[in-house]
Formats: sequence, structure tokens, C-alpha cells
Amino acid sequence: MADFIQSLADDLARDVLAAQADLGDDRFYEQVARVLMAASPTLQEAFMTSIRIRLAEARGRDFLDRALRALREGAEAPAAPRDTGGH
Repeated sequence: MADFIQSLADDLARDVLAAQADLGDDRFYEQVARVLMAASPTLQEAFMTSIRIRLAEARGRDFLDRALRALREGAEAPAAPRDTGGH
């Protein structure tokens, strides 16, 4: 059942993040999370995990793209965030 829940949550997270640009709301996923919380806290938790992972991956990919672009253009590479000792 856990795999089923994670699969549903991840599919929804992917679709919600894709729809946010069309909706003009980069925090729309928070509204979806509230709807899920009212119906299924388990699905809401899995959904938010997928959202966090997908957002983190997008930030990492953007950083990689900017670093490679800087290398190709002879510009200064972007600085990584300071280590705050957290995750």
C-alpha cells in the first residue's frame, strides 16, 4: 500500500508543479496539500515529500545549468548557498 500511496502522491505532485505556471501561483501546491490533509493525512505527507524532492531537484538542476553556462561563457560560476548545518 505504501508504494501505491507514494505513486499517487508523486503523480499528483508532478502534475501540480507543472500546472503552477499556468495558474500563475508558485505556491499552489500548498492549497492542494490542505485539500489532501482534510481527506487523507497519509497522502498529504507523501505529496509534500514529493513536492520537496521535486523542488530541490529543480533547484539543483538550475544550479548545475548556471555553472555549466558560466564555464562555457568564461563567466564566474554561481556560488552555492552557505552550509547552514541543516539538511
